[in-house]
Amino acid sequence: MPDQTFDLIVLGGGPGGYVAAIRAAQLGLKTAIVEREHLGGICLNWGCIPTKALLRSSEINHLLHNMAEFGFSADNITFDLDKVVKRSRGVAKQLSTGVGFLMKKHKITVFDGEGKLAGAGRLAVSKDGKPAATLAAKHIILATGARARNLPGMEADGKLIWSYKDAMVPATMPKSLLVIGSGAIGIEFASFYRNMGAEVTVVEVMDRVLPVEDAEISALARKAFEKQGMKILTSATVKGVKKGTDSVTVTVDAGGKAQEITVDRVISAVGIVGNVEGIGLEGTKIKVDRTHVVIDEWCRTGEPGVYAIGDLAGPPWLAHKAMHEGVMCVEKIAGVPGVHPMNFANIPGCTYCRPQVASVGMTEAKAIESGRAVKIGKFPFIGNGKAIALGEPEGLIKTVFDAKTGELLGAHMIGAEVTELIQGYVIARTLETTEADLMATVFAHPTISEAMHESVLDAYGRALHF
Repeated sequence: MPDQTFDLIVLGGGPGGYVAAIRAAQLGLKTAIVEREHLGGICLNWGCIPTKALLRSSEINHLLHNMAEFGFSADNITFDLDKVVKRSRGVAKQLSTGVGFLMKKHKITVFDGEGKLAGAGRLAVSKDGKPAATLAAKHIILATGARARNLPGMEADGKLIWSYKDAMVPATMPKSLLVIGSGAIGIEFASFYRNMGAEVTVVEVMDRVLPVEDAEISALARKAFEKQGMKILTSATVKGVKKGTDSVTVTVDAGGKAQEITVDRVISAVGIVGNVEGIGLEGTKIKVDRTHVVIDEWCRTGEPGVYAIGDLAGPPWLAHKAMHEGVMCVEKIAGVPGVHPMNFANIPGCTYCRPQVASVGMTEAKAIESGRAVKIGKFPFIGNGKAIALGEPEGLIKTVFDAKTGELLGAHMIGAEVTELIQGYVIARTLETTEADLMATVFAHPTISEAMHESVLDAYGRALHF
């Protein structure tokens, strides 16, 4: 089988992989991408995008059941679960098809199959277990992503215990469910099912929900979730499950007390593991640490000419981190001047529950632990005219500044559309903006973003509307 030679081969067509391929093509590199399933990867097909479509449906369901607040009335409000799921799958298909179009537009050769390193500068492609092609390139980027972690004895079975994939395509709406894990994935599913009417219990091993967020934001999130009717168990562990015919009884140890909780379904959302198997790492100089490929600041592995990006290369496990790594890695390969390594402190985190949560940079606790003197600013949504007009008065924006230099160390938000607002602070950090720059910036009125301005002003005793 003759070689097919390229300048760059990308293994994996997820957000990091396809963006890396596009940037390489833009820079004049002859590029190939190998994908075994769907272009767009987990994010477009089974993650970021379809879950947002589901959450949008659940937000509408919530609004319809609370329409009296806005002067409307209706009887017998119902939803068609099949259509809710169908819309979500349609959105995913539309975007995955769009990625295919982008590959053609940029003249990127797409190989449908599984790829495996096959010696220096070589990648073997197989389809349905049979050899399909042998590719050669000076540079190979591994972007094989990750998959859901299974707890021993609580493996997803697609019926009673769901993975994130199962939770996105339910055949029927469960009346009750238990979510193991309160990170972004777990809380988003908890929020979706609660807003669709299910009784939801969340079990978290840490002492608070959304444990990577600022403690104050986590506390406000828990308060909001419990107000919606969720049951939250923190500092809790799942000791075992007993499967019934159409239900699951889960034994949970919380605060030293064991209790049994019977629900229709369980969603396991306890993290991910990197897809390091079957891609030819054996016999190379590539190191793997806890299922993730070890890389340097330029995404280079220990094997010359081989790189790794995205979820495969470790946290944070975010599509936008993967895309940025892909661009940065390719530009370094191509010799583009002025390329900078990834600044992980400037990567925003977003959780699309109700209310939304978003953050960037240091939490208040981390800033204090670093030995800095800090100034903290806060502004509640109840003081923001646009939030009140929208009927979304519950929320908070919190900013953390270095008291000596005015550097914006971190920003933390909870409330309506904060996943959109956070980018303002990300840009501010990227431009090394100080408190003086932010205070002198004009924010449009009436907007929720005014709460960002007020939070900055509050850090220096200058808040105007609270």
